[in-house]
Amino acid sequence: MYGQLGELEDAVMTRVWRWNRPVTVREVLGDLQRERSIAYTTVMTVMDKVHQKGWLRRELDGRAFRYSPVGTRADYAAALMRAAWARSDCPQAALVSFVAMMTPGQRTAFDEALRTIQAGGQLNGEK
Repeated sequence: MYGQLGELEDAVMTRVWRWNRPVTVREVLGDLQRERSIAYTTVMTVMDKVHQKGWLRRELDGRAFRYSPVGTRADYAAALMRAAWARSDCPQAALVSFVAMMTPGQRTAFDEALRTIQAGGQLNGEK
């Protein structure tokens, strides 16, 4: 359902997640143009593709769409990890290798996340 984002798609979603409100193609275009030369139609196409991948919802507002995120950046990272894990022929070994590669700070965050889940809680206001 949710597809992986390419470089430009990620740049668009970074803005949508950061702004955390419905946005237009023109707003995203204006912000992207601070970093690179890019056409309106390119941003429109990218936002449509991200919508098709399931990461943006859109509503018609006059003659333009307003786009909103379907999930958080954390949801996206989790979906990537879930997809990678699903492709493993030995998920347990993949998870052991993943945890072994973590930095001490990542390991601490991982341990805290497990404790939160076991307690039935939620992390930092995430859904």
